[in-house]
Amino acid sequence: MSKAIVFDLDGTLVDSAPDLMDAHNYVMKKFGYQQKPISDIRHLAGRGASNLILKSLKEEKKNYDINIHKKMTEEFINYYRENISKKSKIIKGVNEFLAWGKSQNINFAICTNKMESLAKKLLKEIKLIEFFDYIAGADTFEYKKPDPRHLTNILEILDVKKEDSIMVGDSETDAETARVAKVHFILVKGGYTEKDQNSIYHNHFINDFTEMNGILSKIKFIS
Repeated sequence: MSKAIVFDLDGTLVDSAPDLMDAHNYVMKKFGYQQKPISDIRHLAGRGASNLILKSLKEEKKNYDINIHKKMTEEFINYYRENISKKSKIIKGVNEFLAWGKSQNINFAICTNKMESLAKKLLKEIKLIEFFDYIAGADTFEYKKPDPRHLTNILEILDVKKEDSIMVGDSETDAETARVAKVHFILVKGGYTEKDQNSIYHNHFINDFTEMNGILSKIKFIS
């Protein structure tokens, strides 16, 4: 019987916030807006380029319009694409867990609100892409998280039943996606969210991926 684990990317498998924040501050400076320390906007790192820029613009006293927001988002993506893995770090235990999982014939997939091309580029540069059977970004389907179809469509493509799958993520967006899809959800500590872990829906919680094998054994996901 096929099994699948579907992962969020930013804040779950990779701490990509430093590179995202560099791109953010590059764009803000170029367009005459205030740069920010990573601590102020780290929680927004997994929300997508457009939302990240929009949040910062709304906090500025200067006026802006939709065209400025669009141009800034495009500049952000272009800069980020060229500097996508300079400071990003793989979360503790990820490499070992993914290698072990493939030895167990578990299907692995990515469900991220990052553009698909950027997700693939990041995974390739940090040498994780070989572990994944399918990668779905914000622009892969007509919908994205927290729409549960972002997740369930991946499972359909992998031909894995919901009861034989798990989603792993770091934020309320991931949690809501899994909850509505009725897929078991594991929450990763220290993600890109302002919420306390206890206020985010989850079935299980891990500090890092060194704890994943124990969780899978506990819920009898593996024999």
